[in-house]
Amino acid sequence: MKNYVFETRMEVRDYECDIEGIVNNANYMHYIEHTRHLFIRSKGVSFAEMHAKGVDAVVVKATMRYKKPLRCDDVFISRLAVRKERIRYVFEQDIFLESDNSLCFSSVIELVCLVDGKLAVSEEYDRILNDN
Repeated sequence: MKNYVFETRMEVRDYECDIEGIVNNANYMHYIEHTRHLFIRSKGVSFAEMHAKGVDAVVVKATMRYKKPLRCDDVFISRLAVRKERIRYVFEQDIFLESDNSLCFSSVIELVCLVDGKLAVSEEYDRILNDN
């Protein structure tokens, strides 16, 4: 069982679906990115403010598994677990259909920080992770 430290509830909007009536695969990246931003905000840190300070968290690797399609108007829960591995921040992010808690999408997203454009450790991101 993953140790989820954050979750948020979202709803599929009609324009996110393709001709087959299911969520287009690219939108899952938007969902989990928004979840990471909300998580950081819940810790009192703004993603935009971090950028203004010269600190950018960037995705270096994404592994995604599509398990069950989301459809228009589905309500889902996006959850994340996070850990640090050397200079990488590893987010395990899953999406569950709210109605039956079935797993729809699973991912592992690896980020690193650029401080003033150079690969570096971010004390603020480390503080966020140590807060869990």
